Amino acid sequence: MGDRETSGQVASSEQRDESAKDDDREAQDKRIEEALSRIKHKYLVMSGKGGVGKTTVSVSLALLLGAKGNTVGLMDVDLHGPNTLKMLGMEGTPVRLDAGRIVPLDFHGKLKVVSIAGMLSDPDSAVIWRGPLKIGVIRQFLSDVRWGDLDYLVIDSPPGTGDEPLTVAQTVKNAEAVIVTTPQEIALMDVRKSITFCRQVAMPIAGIVENMSFLTCPHCGRRIEPFKSGGGKKTADLCGVPLLAEIPMDPEIMTAGDAGIPYVLNLAAGPSAAAYASLVESLLSKSR
Repeated sequence: MGDRETSGQVASSEQRDESAKDDDREAQDKRIEEALSRIKHKYLVMSGKGGVGKTTVSVSLALLLGAKGNTVGLMDVDLHGPNTLKMLGMEGTPVRLDAGRIVPLDFHGKLKVVSIAGMLSDPDSAVIWRGPLKIGVIRQFLSDVRWGDLDYLVIDSPPGTGDEPLTVAQTVKNAEAVIVTTPQEIALMDVRKSITFCRQVAMPIAGIVENMSFLTCPHCGRRIEPFKSGGGKKTADLCGVPLLAEIPMDPEIMTAGDAGIPYVLNLAAGPSAAAYASLVESLLSKSR
């Protein structure tokens, strides 16, 4: 067999492989489109900076939307630091397959949840993936999960403007961004980058949530501002986006999250609970 004939066979094989990949991609695109057509409203909860309480906001928002009688899904695409199951008290609960489709975890009939944490045999396992693998998993969370009919899908993404939020922006049409920050300037610098990201990828911005906005002294009731104040509103006004809520710091939120006891359903009293209620009402009014 000559070199020319051999190279022709190799090229033909590569063409067939590429054609098969194109067919698989097209079929997955159709499954994603069908799944998204059954979801009315989609929110991407993102932050320019880590440590601002983004997952707490995601979980609380999803639960409170469900408490209003809506059918809600929570999709955790923070693949390297998935914490949603921990905050829901579902850590170690494995997802299951049914006829080749992923069945989302059920939180007391209130919430459908999918997280990479439900697919790891060891919760301390490190997910060491480059971009293409992460993109593939996020697309699979949309194409191969039995979400069914949802009023809302809340998507918890990692901080920054990398592969995960970009994949959501390019794949989940009509998703809106809920951008979480804290009041200090170092966080607000990164929030402005998140706003720029949304505008560059043509993702509508539902608004900004200023988390850890202030702290109420448990002894005297005086308002304490550990991270200054007003930064979220100033940034929202400057960038022309709504400020959805200013959520105070509350030690009970941290305690509840660590214990896997959702704060907003079990300890719903005080200024933090009221701020979360205001956040949900703001989004509900936008989607009516």
